Order: sequence, then C-alpha cells, then structure tokens
Amino acid sequence: MSAEQLKKPNIALNANLHKYLAKYSREQILPLSYSDLLVFEQSIAVYDYKGKDTLWESVFYKHSDLEHINRGLSLIYSLLKSDGGSQAVQHLSIDKIDYCTFGNSKPFRIKIINKLNDNYDYFYVKQADASRVFGLELEEILSPNKVNYLVCDKTLIEEHIVGIPGDQFVDNNLKEGGHNEVRLAKEFVKFNERCYRRLLGDMRAYNFIVDVTPDFDQIQYRIRAIDFDQQCYEGKRSFYLPHYFKENLAYVNLGIKHLSVESVQQYQKEEQSLIAKRIHNDQYRLKQLLACMKEHELSSPEKINQLKKELLNKEGISELETCTSMTELLECLLWDLVKTK
Repeated sequence: MSAEQLKKPNIALNANLHKYLAKYSREQILPLSYSDLLVFEQSIAVYDYKGKDTLWESVFYKHSDLEHINRGLSLIYSLLKSDGGSQAVQHLSIDKIDYCTFGNSKPFRIKIINKLNDNYDYFYVKQADASRVFGLELEEILSPNKVNYLVCDKTLIEEHIVGIPGDQFVDNNLKEGGHNEVRLAKEFVKFNERCYRRLLGDMRAYNFIVDVTPDFDQIQYRIRAIDFDQQCYEGKRSFYLPHYFKENLAYVNLGIKHLSVESVQQYQKEEQSLIAKRIHNDQYRLKQLLACMKEHELSSPEKINQLKKELLNKEGISELETCTSMTELLECLLWDLVKTK
C-alpha cells in the first residue's frame, strides 16, 4: 500500500456542520478558494537556515492572476482578523506564498505584511476537512487555547499559531539551558492528558508548538497542538498519547528526570478537572458539535473496534461496550470525566 493510500481520507463537511459553523461565526463568504491558489506556474523548494529542506515550496503565479490573488488574500486576512473593511486591506501586501504537499490538507502558507510598519504575519489556506474542523472546535471548547479560523465551502482558513515547533525547541532551545525543566515536564503531562481525553492523535513534536512566556520571576510554558488532521481517526490508543512517540522522547525524559509518579498522577487529575469544568461551561455547544460529528464517518469499523477494545481494557467504562463510532467513544471518555469530577 502506497503512502498516499495510508493517509487519512479527506472528509467533506455536511450541511448541518456548515449550519453549526455559521451559528458560531466560523462560516464566511470568501473572495478566493483553495482551488484558486492551485493555478501557480512554478515553484522552488524552501530551505531552513541550516540548508535542510522544509518540505515547503514557494509558488509563483502569472502576472495576470497576481493582482486578483493578492487582493483576495488580503481581504481574507482582514476577515480573519477583523471585519474585512477595505480601509485595512489598503495597508496589506502579500509577501510570499508557500505550498506544502506533505500534510493531508496540502496547505498554502501566506506571509502578509502591513505596509505602514513592516510588521508581518502568517495564515493558512487549506482544503476543508471535517475531521480537522472537529479538531479545531474541540480545541476551542476543551482546551485553554482559543483558535481562529474560517470555512467557506471546501476552503479552510486558519490563523497562524505563534510558538516554537516542538522539534525545533528541543534542537535549538532546550539544549541552550536556562529553561525551567520541571515546569516544561509538567506542561507536557497536561498536554498529553488533553490529547488523550479528546482523542487528538499524532502529536509528534513537529505537530505541536511550545509557547514560552517570561513571567516576573520565572518562565511559563504552554504546549499546544497545531495539526488537527488526526482527530478521532486511528485505532491504536497509544496514537492519542504523545508520550509514546519517539519524536517526543526529550519531553518524556524531562518527566522521568524531574517528576515522581505521584506528581504525574496529580497533574493528570488537575487537567481532567479542568476539562470537566470546560464541558460544564460549554456543554450546549459541545453537544451540538458531537451531534454533527455523529453524522460523519470519521474512521473505519476496524479502527473503531480496535480502539474500543483498548479503551475498555484500560479505562473500564462499561458504556464503551455499545459504542459503534469514534464520536461515541469520545463521548464516553468526556462524560466519564464529568461524572467522576
């Protein structure tokens, strides 16, 4: 089986999901679609400062298409960040468009500059995928993080999430020293628990960022996901636990070095309590979202049955026995937290 065949299939958004997104101001008419950006004429590989291929390509368009694309992307950024007013667009300029064929959503990364002060930002144009949208919504409801995105038909626009990619943080920052390793280890434990409880998979180091915030007497850390393609898809329970991935070994070793078993269990309980509170605070929206999820075939029967068996073996939640979909498995994990907190 080829690598392309092994990829998670793209899942179309149905009408009820579009209604849900419109209700919560995620649905927006856009001046450009994902397919409009595929008309580029040529591309060149993008390398990092060490000369390593980033798997991104800078793309170039015909001069006749460029004005339409640049104005459309500027309007989209304005809609994402504010009200889409034409006055704001006048000060925006598209500096660079990169394309990546590595991910499921095959995203375009847009670098945009404010001409008044040369400040720049990024955002992403992707193929809309129901799994990813559900992942973004669950991140909004169940995590401490806010996400900003828009959907129009088959196009998904995502805000850039600021932070240091987890693999780069290990290679370039952690080795330099000066970090509070205990706090970083604690945050990884809590991140691990968040991913597991909401069935967000494939959180290898390059799929999350480390947000470092200097406080008045120490450094605070927040680890947050930046890739939501593998929401409720895989059958292996370990796939939803970041500490099982070899790419995250440096973070696991910090926990082994600094945290006792009792400390790890305490941090897990803390995060479970926080998730339970978020469910209580936003349960109406969560129930609406789960109803939409049930209408989409998020995974195969084989993967659903495999995960059900592994969760039953580990969690012992009797309600899991009757589950027939990934969404029902997710519901059991979430409502069990509410019952026990």
